[in-house]
Amino acid sequence: MDTTGYVALSRMVALQRQTDMTAHNIANANTPGFKASRMLFSDYLVNQRRVDQPIAARTVHFVQDRGTHREMAAGAMQSTGNPLDIALADDGFLVFDTPRGERYSRNGRLTLDNDGRLVGPEGFPVLSQGGEPIVIAPDEGRISIATDGTVSTENGQIGRIRVVRFENPQALRAEGVNLYATEEEPLPVDAPVVMQGMVEESNVQAVVELTLLMAQMREFQFASQFIEREGERQTQAIERLTRRRG
Repeated sequence: MDTTGYVALSRMVALQRQTDMTAHNIANANTPGFKASRMLFSDYLVNQRRVDQPIAARTVHFVQDRGTHREMAAGAMQSTGNPLDIALADDGFLVFDTPRGERYSRNGRLTLDNDGRLVGPEGFPVLSQGGEPIVIAPDEGRISIATDGTVSTENGQIGRIRVVRFENPQALRAEGVNLYATEEEPLPVDAPVVMQGMVEESNVQAVVELTLLMAQMREFQFASQFIEREGERQTQAIERLTRRRG
């Protein structure tokens, strides 16, 4: 394979990863709080010297995926009527206690586990401002969550849900579908807006993602056909040179 083929191959490898990311977005179009990801591309420049011109060199542009960008725009708010469901109207993340340490999410579809703790979809307890799980006693039936995150029952206040933000949300690393990890120190959100009985939908636009997926598949097919035609052209050229010399 010559340089042209390698350039096309680099594009195919990047397209494969881009297609996987788009498919992941589509698969989570109905996951509460999910944020779509986009791949970032750039040129990878290589200087090649020609044998017949040792001094001159040409620059070859390969395709390289340099990273990903997460779209942090909020998704639509959906009313569920479930008193344990919450959504964050502003920027911020809920904090969950996991065996790997604190993790962050905007998926506020909460439930009560067997110990009465408020937990997220993965079963990890959501933390209060004091860093402790919020526990609801068995004899407390009516749960109220105020806009500032304060959890109360008919017997009084229990705790206040911790909401944090980050200076650089793009530094968050996805763990699973809706949990994020980072080494960056979280900053408190002093005046969060917590909405009870609501969930934030995914910000994925399924029609847009499907259009992107079809375009990516067409580009991959074009690059594959280009490499195949280049291989046929080189084979024909070699056969012609061989016949002439023979």
